[in-house]
Parts: sequence; structure tokens; C-alpha cells
Amino acid sequence: MWFNRLIAAILPFMPKGLVWIFSKKYIAGKKIDDAINVAKDLNSKGMLVTIDLLGEFITELTEAEKNKNIYLDIIKNIEAAGIEGNYSLKPTMFGLLIDKDQCYNYIREIVAMAAEHNNFVRIDMEDSQCVDLEIELFRKLKAEFPKNVGLVLQAYLKRTPKDIEDMLDLHTDEVAVNYRLCKGIYVEPAEIAFKKYEEINKAFLENLETMFKQGIYPGIATHDIPLVEGAYKLIEKYKVPKDKYEFQMLYGVTPSLRQSIVDKGHKMRIYVPYGEKWFAYSTRRLKENPRMATDIIKGIFIRG
Repeated sequence: MWFNRLIAAILPFMPKGLVWIFSKKYIAGKKIDDAINVAKDLNSKGMLVTIDLLGEFITELTEAEKNKNIYLDIIKNIEAAGIEGNYSLKPTMFGLLIDKDQCYNYIREIVAMAAEHNNFVRIDMEDSQCVDLEIELFRKLKAEFPKNVGLVLQAYLKRTPKDIEDMLDLHTDEVAVNYRLCKGIYVEPAEIAFKKYEEINKAFLENLETMFKQGIYPGIATHDIPLVEGAYKLIEKYKVPKDKYEFQMLYGVTPSLRQSIVDKGHKMRIYVPYGEKWFAYSTRRLKENPRMATDIIKGIFIRG
């Protein structure tokens, strides 16, 4: 509705204290200890996590080294805490659009440390200018760390079926390729991305079916009931064992749907974002889903 769109438009100009009232429902906190506490709570409820430090599209390469060091500390802290989960990162935090080779070196250090703990790092997919670079990055890392790195693919991009096909050489019976399949969040032109809800959902399920046919391990990342139900049907159709896929959701979003999936015995992983860059994340999330504006109003005038 127009009211929600209005709130989404003015949110970036509101006092951060007010925005935080809304944001804390969807963000673990500002410090690693906050993320650990949330992760422990989710683990206790039978859910896995993926830890993500908020931030993207840096402008100075010095920021990249700082982010790399923070991620190395994240891994040390998460492993020491005994969290059942892995890690997600955005390559533009490490200078992908500034110096792709240095970006690779920084992310390789992170993946190598995760591999020492027999753990896993997910390479997030960003906007269309990054897709080829991030696939190239993934390929290089997968060659050295076949069990310890995965990628995100976005269903709304018209190129995704071909990307799946082109990367089949990375998939073996011994080590499956591991993708998080999501709808996609960036604003892209109609020439390269589906725009209509029905088209995006159709593409999502077609991509998921291809992954099941090929034996690829998908992270089914959605909060959309029709897609969850469509995934159930595909799992049944292809008799996919429960250790060959997982559902994934954002922290704080559709908790009742999340619980229903867990109650049916499916593996669930929650994306747990945290960090000082929470404000940019919150404003972007609201622009993606203006219906969240209702939560903001409730947070400010009822809980606040």
C-alpha cells in the first residue's frame, strides 16, 4: 500500500535510534557476542546458522584488509563457542570491484581458516555487475577447497539456468556443488531479470528442479509459502534424502513458517547478520519489502 512505500522512502532519514527499534528484530546485534547468543538460541531450537558481517561495496582497499581480519576473528570466536553453523560473505566487502586479485587473496584466507575447522563459507551473489566476477572467484576457491565453499544463485536473473549448466563441471558424485538459491534482491533491468512475482517463482522452482535432477545440494532460501510448498513437491517427486538439501531463511522473518518446516523434519539454516553497518542493511531490507513498514510503526509506537 502507499503508506508502506512512503515509510520505506523516508526511513533512511529517520533517527537511527528509531530505526533500531525495527531493525533489532532482523539483526542479531552490533557485536560478535550478539551473533553468538542468537546462534546458540537457534541451535537450541534445532536450527543451523550462517553468520554474516554486515557491509558491502567498499570504496577503499584498506577496508578490505580490515574486513578480512574481522572475519578471521569471527571464525575463531564462532568455532570456540561451538556454534553449529557456517559463514557467509560478500566479495565487494573485500574489494572485488577495486582489485579482484587482492579480493581473492583475502577471501582465500578466510576459506582456508574455515577449512581448518572442517567448515564452510558461502560466497554471496551481489548485483549483476558482480556475477561473472563472483563465479570466477567461486571457481578458483572450489578448485582448492572443494568441500568448503559454496555460492548463491538468484532465480530472477534470466542467466541463472545457464550458469547452473556451465558450472556442472564442478559437481562430482564425491563432492556436490552447494548453492543457496534465492529470488534475488537487487534492482535489475527487465532485459536481464524477471520482474513479475509469478515469473520469478516459476524460475525459482525450475532452477531448484534442475539442481535436484543433477544431485546438486541446494539451500532453498525463501519465505514464500508457494515456493516452500513447491519445494516439498519436488523433494517428494525426486525422493531427495533429507541430507541432500536444506531450507534457509533470514533471521526474524516468518518465524511461524520457519518452525513449520523444522517440525516436518527438514534441515533449516538461519542467516544471522550482525555488525555496525546495520543501518544500511535495514533500509535496504525495507525497500525490498515495504510491507515491513507496519512492523516499524508497531515498534515505535507500541514497543517503543
